[in-house]
Amino acid sequence: MILPVIMAGGSGSRLWPLSRQLYPKQFLTLCGEQTMLQETCSRLMAIEHLPPLLVCGEEHRFTVAEQLRAIRQNHSGILLEPAGRNTAPALALAALRALAAGEGDPLLLVLPADHLIRDLDAFRQAIQAACQPADQGSLATFGIHPTAPETGYGYIRCAPGRSNNSRVFKVEQFEEKPDQQTAQRYLKSGDYFWNSGIFLFRASRYIEELGNHRPEILSACERAMAAATIDVDFVRPDRSAFLQSPSDSIDYAVMEHSRDAVMTPLDCGWSDVGSWSALWDASTKDDSGNTTNGDILLHECRDCYVHSDHKLIAAIGLHDLVIVESDDAIMVAAKNRVQEVKKVVERLKADNRPEAMVHRKVYRPWGFYDAVDTGQRFQVKRIMVNPGAQLSLQMHHHRAEHWIVVSGTARVTCGDEQRLLSENQSTYIPLGVKHRLENPGAIPLELIEVQSGSYLGEDDIVRFEDHYSRD
Repeated sequence: MILPVIMAGGSGSRLWPLSRQLYPKQFLTLCGEQTMLQETCSRLMAIEHLPPLLVCGEEHRFTVAEQLRAIRQNHSGILLEPAGRNTAPALALAALRALAAGEGDPLLLVLPADHLIRDLDAFRQAIQAACQPADQGSLATFGIHPTAPETGYGYIRCAPGRSNNSRVFKVEQFEEKPDQQTAQRYLKSGDYFWNSGIFLFRASRYIEELGNHRPEILSACERAMAAATIDVDFVRPDRSAFLQSPSDSIDYAVMEHSRDAVMTPLDCGWSDVGSWSALWDASTKDDSGNTTNGDILLHECRDCYVHSDHKLIAAIGLHDLVIVESDDAIMVAAKNRVQEVKKVVERLKADNRPEAMVHRKVYRPWGFYDAVDTGQRFQVKRIMVNPGAQLSLQMHHHRAEHWIVVSGTARVTCGDEQRLLSENQSTYIPLGVKHRLENPGAIPLELIEVQSGSYLGEDDIVRFEDHYSRD
C-alpha cells in the first residue's frame, strides 16, 4: 500500500509578497479554488493510498492542520521537523515513523506540497508504472519531459531500455542545475529529464540506502525518533538529537549514489511554480497573454502577470511585467528577472522588517488576526475566533487591551471574573491581568481589539495554560 509523504516545508521567498516565511506558497490559492497543499492532498484520490503523512516545520503546524481540516482530509500524522535540514533527514524521520506505525513496510510516495499537476490520469499511470520496481527494491523518481532549456531545475539522465518495464528507465546520472548552454545541449539530446522531486520507494529501502551512504544522518534521525513525543496530531522528534544531523537533499545523500535508482517519465502538466514567471506560464491568459487575479484594469498590456488582493490595479502600455499587491506590499518586476525577488527578501530580513516573515493577516490555531492599524503606543486588530476555539490564558507586561464584539459570542476571563459578551458589547483587559478569550458559540466570533502601551510586540505574552501546547 502507498503511504503518501507530503513535504510541506518552505522559506516563502520565491513568490514574495504573497508568500512569506511563516506562510509559504503551499498555503496559497494560486491556480484553482484550493491551496496548493489542499490540491496535493486532493489529487491523491487518483490512486489507492493510506492517509498521508505530512512533514512540516514547527512554525507551520497549525496552518497545515487547519488546511487539512477545511477539506476534511484524514492523515497519518503531522511530523514536525525540529529545524530545517533539507529533504534527506526529513524523509528519514518519515520513513522511521512509517515503519513504527504498524502499517508494515509501505511504499512511500514523496510529494512536495507546492507543485502543480494538471493531468491526474497521467499522474496515476506514472505512479502505477513505478510501483512494481519500487516494490522490488528500486528507488524510483519521476522525470519531466523538458520543454525549454530551463536552468532552474536539476536534470536526470536515463538509460532507455535498461529496465524490464518499458515505462521505467535506469538512472545514469543526476545533474546539477545547468548553465544556459548546457541546458540547451540537454534539451537537444533527448536523454535528459527535469528532476520533479517526486519519489517512490519502500520505507525500509530508503533507510537501508541512507545508512549505506550517509549513516550519520540516519543515526541522528533514529535517536530523534526514539525520543519523539506525540501531541494530539503532531509527532515531535527530539530536537537535540535531530540537530546533530547534517543537512543534505535526498538527491545528494541517496539517489545519486544508489545503484537501484530508476526513473519514470511524468507528462502531466507539471510545474513547481518556482517563480512568478513559472506561475504565469501555468496560468490561464487572455488574448494578449495577460494573467490577472483580483480587481485589475489593463489597457494595451501584453504578457503580464497582475495580482491584487485588495486594491484596484490599473496598468497602461506595459509588457512582460509582474505586478503583485498584497495586504502590506507591492512588488513590480520584469518577468525575466523575477528570480531576483529573493534579493528583496534578503534585504527585508537584513533590515528586520516584518514583511519578510508575516502578512498583516496572521493565522493562529484558533483563527486569525489582522493588524488593521499601528501607531505610537497603540495597535488595532481585527480578530476572528473559530467556533469552540479559545486563546491561551495569558498576561501582558507592557500593554492593556480593549475588546469590542462585532459578531458572535465571546466568553471573557479577566482575573477572577468570567462573563459573556454579545454583539456591540465591550470589555477592558488591564495591563498585568490574566485573561482568556473563548468562542462558546456555533458561529465565528469577530471582534476589534485596541492595544495600548509602551511595547506592543507579539512576544509580550506570558502563557499560563494553552490548549495548543505553545510556550
